[in-house]
Amino acid sequence: MSCGTTGTHAQPSSLANEARPALLALYRELDQELRQLGPVCQLSGRCCRFREYEHVLFLSQPEAAVLLAGAPPASRPVDDGATCPWQDAQNRCTARDARPIGCRVYYCDPSFTESASELSERYLQRLKQLAAQHGWPWNYAPLHDHLRQTIPQEARSIDPALSIDPSPGPAAP
Repeated sequence: MSCGTTGTHAQPSSLANEARPALLALYRELDQELRQLGPVCQLSGRCCRFREYEHVLFLSQPEAAVLLAGAPPASRPVDDGATCPWQDAQNRCTARDARPIGCRVYYCDPSFTESASELSERYLQRLKQLAAQHGWPWNYAPLHDHLRQTIPQEARSIDPALSIDPSPGPAAP
């Protein structure tokens, strides 16, 4: 489900160039708060196996633009929403620097659940204010909706890593 858009409909690369400095600054602040709170990452890979662990990664259009412009090539084919294409075979994120707020606050640490919700809401509100201030489109939607809208069909047929594969991809150990 998309939550609508605001502002102009900028091309992904121009939106990424415009939004990157503000988003990276926001991400640095969030990362600093996370370091202070100290949630534990066990490298289980659950954060990237959406269907298996019954969660969906939502992100805004500016976050999607920055992710797509700053991430390396996908580690696996883009599927129908079951997994993150930037999770490698060792359960690591290959798009760490460009990953959105939803990725940054997701930890399997059960003692962090309440803090994660609070941080997510607070930083999403700040991001929404930035989007309104700059006239960026909002379109808060699942990652794979952004991927389908952004990656042209012809690119998916040329580069298999960009194809939309209905299978969930290999399960991580």
